[in-house]
Amino acid sequence: MFTRRAWPIRARLMVLTSCLSALVCLAVSSLLVVAIHTQAVDRRTEQTSGAALKIVQLVKRDHVPRVLPNGDAKAIQVLNARGQVVSSTKELTGKPPMAAFRAGGDGIRAKGELCPPRGLTGCTTVISYRVFQPDGEWLVYAANDSVSWYVSPTFIGLCIGVSALLVALIAFGTSRTISRTLAPVSVIRDELAEITITDTGRRVSVPEADNEIQELAETVNATLDRLEGSLKQLQRFTSDASHDLRSPITAIRARIEAALLDPEDVDWPETANRVLESLDRLQAIVTDLLTLARLDAGVPRDVDTIDLPGLVSAELRRSTRTKEVRTDLQPRVLVVGDRLRLNRLLTNLLDNAERHARSLIKVTVRAEHDVAVLEVQDDGTGIAPEHREVVFQRFARLEAARHKDVNGTGLGLPIAREIAKAHGGSLTIEDSKVGARFVLRIPIQSEP
Repeated sequence: MFTRRAWPIRARLMVLTSCLSALVCLAVSSLLVVAIHTQAVDRRTEQTSGAALKIVQLVKRDHVPRVLPNGDAKAIQVLNARGQVVSSTKELTGKPPMAAFRAGGDGIRAKGELCPPRGLTGCTTVISYRVFQPDGEWLVYAANDSVSWYVSPTFIGLCIGVSALLVALIAFGTSRTISRTLAPVSVIRDELAEITITDTGRRVSVPEADNEIQELAETVNATLDRLEGSLKQLQRFTSDASHDLRSPITAIRARIEAALLDPEDVDWPETANRVLESLDRLQAIVTDLLTLARLDAGVPRDVDTIDLPGLVSAELRRSTRTKEVRTDLQPRVLVVGDRLRLNRLLTNLLDNAERHARSLIKVTVRAEHDVAVLEVQDDGTGIAPEHREVVFQRFARLEAARHKDVNGTGLGLPIAREIAKAHGGSLTIEDSKVGARFVLRIPIQSEP
């Protein structure tokens, strides 16, 4: 089975440039040919007219010889008032009139293209002059070969040669320029190929020239910086998660082993409750990981029309909060989405606000044009602007969050943002006078 292989960029650009330059040369050559052809036709017409006018002067003076000189014309004929040939150049001696047209009205000159005229060969430009004599109108015909569209083989050959030379020079210059331009790209590619998972600190060379290649190198290095940061966060999360998973497992094992050593004196209901607490911790971690996996995989969701203020009210009635919660809910703000996932998003935001609030949490729902807006704000210390995107990175936990929730996994806010994206919306942290203000925006659903 054959696979189609794309041409290298260098070859494609060189071919494209060569084709474009060839088209430009063709257009310029065509205009040049037209201009030279027009000039040649005008000059040939002037020569033919000049030769004819000399014979007109002879007719006026009644000094027309039997055999006429050609002068600048190929052939000349003089016809008397009865249309008889009375004088001509040698090649038309004894032959009939070469043409039958004449100027009409008050005109004395006419021009025509004959292929060929009578008595001649080839396409010829014929000019006719009317000469008024006492016995009537005489006619003088002068003919010259028509100018070819290419003017002459030498001229058209010169145009082709110059155009081919220009195209070759442009192709060569383009190839050299592209080679020099893409050389840093090859260096970047080779350096990237050498970077491994164990050598994430390496960076590619940044060219000194201020151009797109420099921007590419800087972008690659910035991407490597982000990848290195993500790896560090992953390593930290792996360490935290392994510790979080190991702690409840170790506690469960220790309690069971201790109970089995002296089963008669063990308070089994108390032991079961402690084991269940550890299992709840394990289940929470696994649930967060599975939720992220489903969101990443794009698992289909149950779509329904949801009253966002009603969802908020139901969640606040269901859960018990340790901080005061004030609401400002605009009625009938309808959205389309998965009720369970949106409820998970709201719960994560409320849990986060409760951990960081001093005493008050504000929840606002309103409609802005075609967007539903949900705001959850606490009155805590807030989040610095440079950390507002960090908290949405998976496995990332700020120092303040580590102290306030030692059992956290750093997945709550990333899950909330992924749920917002899955609903075609966004979740951001915006400025506020006090505390942190999380703002959810998702498309609104018009009422039926």
